Amino acid sequence: MGQAVFAARAMLHYFEEPIISGTRGSGTVFFSGCPLRCCFCQNYPISHGGMGKEISVERLTEIYKELQGQGAHNINLVNPTHFSCAILESLERSRGDITIPFVWNSSGYERVETLKCFEGHIQVYLPDLKYMSPALSALYSGARDYFDYAGKAILEMYRQVGPVCLNAEGVIEKGLIIRHLVLPNATHDSIKLLYWMKENLPDDITISLMGQYTPFPDHKLPKGLQRKLTSREYGLVVETLYKLGFKYGFIQDLESASTSYTPQFDLTGV
Repeated sequence: MGQAVFAARAMLHYFEEPIISGTRGSGTVFFSGCPLRCCFCQNYPISHGGMGKEISVERLTEIYKELQGQGAHNINLVNPTHFSCAILESLERSRGDITIPFVWNSSGYERVETLKCFEGHIQVYLPDLKYMSPALSALYSGARDYFDYAGKAILEMYRQVGPVCLNAEGVIEKGLIIRHLVLPNATHDSIKLLYWMKENLPDDITISLMGQYTPFPDHKLPKGLQRKLTSREYGLVVETLYKLGFKYGFIQDLESASTSYTPQFDLTGV
């Protein structure tokens, strides 16, 4: 993507986890491009298609202020990793002006060295933990080493911000939420990831177990991804979540597997 920041939309977003969206919405900035090449990406036009508008660091800082002025509970940086240098500069410029938390909403495919630069700037980490299997991550995201990086990154995120803390409104102020999207024909990998989290993270972690996988008809998908998740597949993973004794988190109704929750990337707000 180069040094310049590209973004596709800035908006109040109401379809994140309830403790992020709250009642007034999450002030979300959708960045263009991506370090991964997930073939099933729901934000395909901006992650793969190059859709977006170049903005300066000064403009990005203004966007934060505008979203805060609209009543956002937080500033939600979606897929920010590949613009880390510019975003870090924008956060430093925002000190004293932005009084709501910043959310780092990423694929989890991060370098620990990069994350350490954001300590004290980011209050909430919202990473995906997509795969443990190198074969799956290579086939679906073009990154055989995905878990090698994501596992270490999530441990670093927890070290920085710890467990979820809520304010009086029941909205997150600080902490780590780990998202995992259960994929068709891959429940075995989802279950392995839950066991890894149980063994490597404290009991107070929060997990968002997602069942919203939606195969877009215009995507060229491998055979295993050409259908939605079944209730049996999702149920097996949810059952494991309960069996392992995780205390905090979210599960979804499978009706959430719909394109209606994907924003229109029309450059509004940027």
